[in-house]
Amino acid sequence: MAEHARFEILVFDAKKSIQEISPQETAAALKRGDTLLIDVRDADEWREGHIPGAKNFSRGTVELEIEEAVPDLSTPIITHCGGGGRSALAAESLQRMGYKNVQSMAGGFKAWKAAGLPVTK
Repeated sequence: MAEHARFEILVFDAKKSIQEISPQETAAALKRGDTLLIDVRDADEWREGHIPGAKNFSRGTVELEIEEAVPDLSTPIITHCGGGGRSALAAESLQRMGYKNVQSMAGGFKAWKAAGLPVTK
């Protein structure tokens, strides 16, 4: 079995029940100002660079932190991580918690940077 095969199966299954959007669509949503971008990478990844305006709730704590930070279940939320796997799992989890407008950014932070979109430290 491949090194991360079980994880990849989890991600594949999660992606069946969520909506993914591109980095460009994410940038447009952020520009509108009505969307919360949640970076589910670990704190050390965040410190190396992140998307301006994103909030860092690591994959290990996003379910604990989200209820207080975002009490309105209709708030538009986009999750992202390094490559798109952890954010898909987080998006699926948030949907299961009752959040109605959750998407995951396809390709994660790597795709954002590859598209030449802004990054801050």
